[in-house]
Amino acid sequence: MTNNIDMISGNQKVQQAFYHDKCDKYDYLFAVGCGAVAGMVDIFLVGSPMDSKLGKWTDAQVDKAVMGFAKTCGWSPRLGQEDNVKSAIGFLEKKFPVNYDQRHSGDVGNLFSMSAKNHHMKSLAHSPDIIGLFFSILNQFTSTASFLDNGELITIPTDTYELQGHNFIAKLFCGVVNWFGHIMSDIAGSSGAEGRGSGIIIPFYELFQLCDFGSFQVGENRNTLATVATKVFQEGYDARFGLTMAIPVVLCDLSIKLVWAIRRRFYYKRPLAECIPTKQHDDLRVMLIVGNGTLCVMDGADAAIRSGGNWVTFFLRLNIIAWFRFAMLVFREICIRCKLSTPLQKQLEAYKRINEALVVYLAQLKQLDIAKFKEETEQYNKLIRLMDKANSEEELNVLLITECKALGIQLPYEGDFDKDFMQDESAVLIFK
Repeated sequence: MTNNIDMISGNQKVQQAFYHDKCDKYDYLFAVGCGAVAGMVDIFLVGSPMDSKLGKWTDAQVDKAVMGFAKTCGWSPRLGQEDNVKSAIGFLEKKFPVNYDQRHSGDVGNLFSMSAKNHHMKSLAHSPDIIGLFFSILNQFTSTASFLDNGELITIPTDTYELQGHNFIAKLFCGVVNWFGHIMSDIAGSSGAEGRGSGIIIPFYELFQLCDFGSFQVGENRNTLATVATKVFQEGYDARFGLTMAIPVVLCDLSIKLVWAIRRRFYYKRPLAECIPTKQHDDLRVMLIVGNGTLCVMDGADAAIRSGGNWVTFFLRLNIIAWFRFAMLVFREICIRCKLSTPLQKQLEAYKRINEALVVYLAQLKQLDIAKFKEETEQYNKLIRLMDKANSEEELNVLLITECKALGIQLPYEGDFDKDFMQDESAVLIFK
């Protein structure tokens, strides 16, 4: 028994010595390879909004989502118009009207330059993020409209707008629903737009309008970063294209995690529970950084080569989703290495470890023979009840000896304990 335990312990030590949570040359090669494949997909299949091959597929999926949402809200397409997304958008526009849907400069008293192509970016309430939700609720409750233009926040009064609901909570709920419904009506363009139309922005992309600085060459002119970002959005760099750009990013992450899990399971012979990709593993985090870094380098090089010095063209071909993912991975790694995680994060990680331990414990409990466990427990409970009824030490001794024999427990001595065992000076207790 002891030899078997020593052998198992020795094997575990060998495996622990064989595997270490650091990247080797093969990990780096796999990470670079996965990033390179994702980079090729980004260059040749994602490209820019004007020539994206995958963009047509993502646009079609968004159209289906809009039509599906419209049907749940009561849209009944006419015969032969079941796939008419313009009809679904028109229905949603009437179903979820808002007071901040000004389309061009004339609608805002010519206070600033705005057109149908960029009003979804300049109107803060049209943003599909927490900023958009905040300004949408604010504008609906105060009958105003808020815009960003060249780094300035502009708020204008609108016609009186009354939300449905008999109290504040009901009105707040209606405001949130109205914001989401209107976002769905705009995500695939407007009902009157020609061709693809102007959708909504990528979440938090509206913050580029605060960047009213810099001097970037665009054709024969030089523009600030805010102006360049607006022009890029007007060329189709919207949330639908954001989904397209996310495809190589997801491909890179999933392929790296798959390779890591397979290698950890079959090469290092780790338990299956330890082959689940999480940020707890140093080597996996480094592989993700290397892979996403490779994707970003290829994306940036392609954008720089094809831009010809035009910054609008450069940003149109730049995968902002990949660069954001890379920046987040690097930032997270810095926080982990410098131990800058918040107390809340530490507490969450502790809960995760407790949950993992509970999962293992539950798996062990499932292997128990419940019927046998109940039978043995009942025997012990019966013995306790009999012991409580014993009136003397002699009765207790007789009871214990009888129950040991009934349970198949061999006594550690032979003969009578007082007469034989205690009288023999060389006798020892032997437990088997």
